[in-house]
Amino acid sequence: MKNQKIVLAYSGGLDTSVILKWLIDRGNEVTAYVADVGQDDNFEEVREKALKIGAHEVIIEDLKREFVTDYIFPAIRANAIYENRYLLGTALARPLIAKRMIDAANRMGANVVSHGATGKGNDQVRFELSFYALNPKITVFSPWKDSEFLDEFKGRSDMIRYAEEAGIPVKATQAKPYSEDDNLMHISHEAGILEDPALKADKSILSKITHPFDAPDEPESIIIEFKDGTPVKITHQKDGTEKSDPLELFMYANELGSKHGIGLLDMVENRFVGIKSRGIYETPGAEILFKAHQDIEGIAMDREVMRLRNMLTPKFSELVYYGFWFSPEMDFLMAAIRKSQELIDGKVFVTLYKGNVIIEGRESPSSLYDKDLSSMDIEGGFDQKDSKGFIKINAIRLMAHHAIVSKHKKNHIYSI
Repeated sequence: MKNQKIVLAYSGGLDTSVILKWLIDRGNEVTAYVADVGQDDNFEEVREKALKIGAHEVIIEDLKREFVTDYIFPAIRANAIYENRYLLGTALARPLIAKRMIDAANRMGANVVSHGATGKGNDQVRFELSFYALNPKITVFSPWKDSEFLDEFKGRSDMIRYAEEAGIPVKATQAKPYSEDDNLMHISHEAGILEDPALKADKSILSKITHPFDAPDEPESIIIEFKDGTPVKITHQKDGTEKSDPLELFMYANELGSKHGIGLLDMVENRFVGIKSRGIYETPGAEILFKAHQDIEGIAMDREVMRLRNMLTPKFSELVYYGFWFSPEMDFLMAAIRKSQELIDGKVFVTLYKGNVIIEGRESPSSLYDKDLSSMDIEGGFDQKDSKGFIKINAIRLMAHHAIVSKHKKNHIYSI
């Protein structure tokens, strides 16, 4: 890759700093694109480092609000959860970053975009599928799949050597011998020492949440309000704090969840490329909103709509994880899920305590719950004698099956 105009996804870490310098050394004009999706970074230091290395330009964009409204909240409306456990914090941020990188490349007339994701992980797929979907004519340069780059860099030690020779500040340390991805929704910890799936991770690994064992002994109660399946307000039941701005609401949920040790997950998952990996995740605010959303659906969503939507949720989650956010099938699922959420309104009463999101009640103007119908003490609205015929009709299929099985077993005995 030489003499090209390139937009590089840049974090300021060792890998992307080396890639930036390596591309510049080959005569490329490289713009470092930095997406602020809520990670704990000093963005001015990142800017200065990229310019010192030789970046033609550094673009830093605050994407936190868009991340919440256009990616996190749609995932919550879908109850998106990969392999029934992972709330998709990294996967949801990637299409947003890719979209904004393509926007920047189009503005600047750059015909190449680049990233530092490895050839073994999920992020390479998420970035590149999004790039191609948004600009089919774009060229994607992925260093970790490039022969020339791989010949020069066999491992981390080669990158550190290269950085030192090029005068790039290196923060190589054994304090955190694993990889992290941080954003507003979560932080993930993987690779390095964590590649042993039996290794018990120390509490010191946690950086977003208090460990549940160390969380406060005093529980904290909140009310979460939904409109069309979207969280629109959080109210603290004791001190009256209210948050209704989407970004402020999500950050407040994070604050409360972090305090009470909510959202800790240690799992082995299946990457899209066919490799299993172990990850430790901290997802405080999203865990609270996810569970509250599931609960409000129980009172406000029709049974058959829920059954159909629940068939779509695993596919939605898989598409997010695999990187197909900008796909026709995702457009279809988004439309279906949006329709399913039209009457998902109301409040959920939640208490947070030592890693637990405890649902204590709910109310909805769209409630399908009828106390008189469901009551064991009130006669009205439902003739219990009708259940006799209902059960008999549903039993026809079972009785027919039993008769066939019994006949088969009898014939089988005689044949022996």
